[in-house]
Amino acid sequence: MFLAIPLNSSAQNREKFVISARAGGVNAVTGRASMRHGNTEWQQLTIKEDLEAGDVVKTGLDGRVEMLLNPGSYLRMGENSELELSDNSLENLEVRLIRGTAIVEVTGADDEELFIGITTPHTKMSIVRRGLYRVNVLSGDTTELIVRKGRVMLEGSHTKVKGGNKVVFTSGTFSVAKLQSADKDRDTLENWSKERAQTLAKANSKISGRMMSAFASSLSNDWYFSGLGRRSAFWLFNADVGCYTLLPFGFGWYSPYGGLYSRSFFGGSGGYYLGFGGNYGVPFGRNAVGGNSTTGSGSGSAPVGGGGPTFNPPSPSRDAGSPMRSARSPELPSGGDSSGPRPPQ
Repeated sequence: MFLAIPLNSSAQNREKFVISARAGGVNAVTGRASMRHGNTEWQQLTIKEDLEAGDVVKTGLDGRVEMLLNPGSYLRMGENSELELSDNSLENLEVRLIRGTAIVEVTGADDEELFIGITTPHTKMSIVRRGLYRVNVLSGDTTELIVRKGRVMLEGSHTKVKGGNKVVFTSGTFSVAKLQSADKDRDTLENWSKERAQTLAKANSKISGRMMSAFASSLSNDWYFSGLGRRSAFWLFNADVGCYTLLPFGFGWYSPYGGLYSRSFFGGSGGYYLGFGGNYGVPFGRNAVGGNSTTGSGSGSAPVGGGGPTFNPPSPSRDAGSPMRSARSPELPSGGDSSGPRPPQ
């Protein structure tokens, strides 16, 4: 489930690991927030918690929570909200929003296939593309889905909703409309979500060589072939900001808010590479050019323009039996640019 990274002997346990196989890491908490597991008593929620399947989280009047989903995807709860992490596996990830509001920021490359299941008291849906989503569970038996960028598949109808649309679910039916100006206004939760995205993208750009050296030196041949091939990114703990940031395996990952993840990690038979931006890499690990075989330090040249062996992990397999993941469905027209900003060339 975890890959150990010996950053320092005094760090907390969660600071020594890269999360790869489960969702549910708590990455930020502000204000009042609590959690419970099963029928246990409510307890204060902290950023040291790694939620398990069945755990429930709720926020107070001033509470906000950021939770890690699959690598590259963040769920941010607003105040007076409650949700359950129904399934924390990456292959069948599902979150149930019981009340209140949640924003889901999904980073990644344009061709990245995803599955993030969202259920509410009124509907079930699946996020299948990089983008920006908001779900509001309102009083009066109503759920709102706002798709600013990306794509969502609605279970039951097999309808795909693209960016620029709003869906209202009530009394077993739903209606779709283009986003209006009022839907595009940003409240305090939207502003906080954007600030968090900017903070995390900036933290990624400042991942140190020491962190990457520790990461590379901890890889073994067995883990390399069995672990990387099933994942397209990892959550890497960054002690400088006290939370996890994203480490993708490949270039071109960026947030729908516009921040480019300028550090990436990819490898092949010739070694491991820490990427800076889109066209520059520094070798680490086995057979590193002109440097130490563990850290890749030294005066040797780094590959430019994608030179050297690369590693392209396959996308995780999908369950063909799930209508949310495999059905060919009619698509609703896009009301805006759902592709998001392009990374610099």
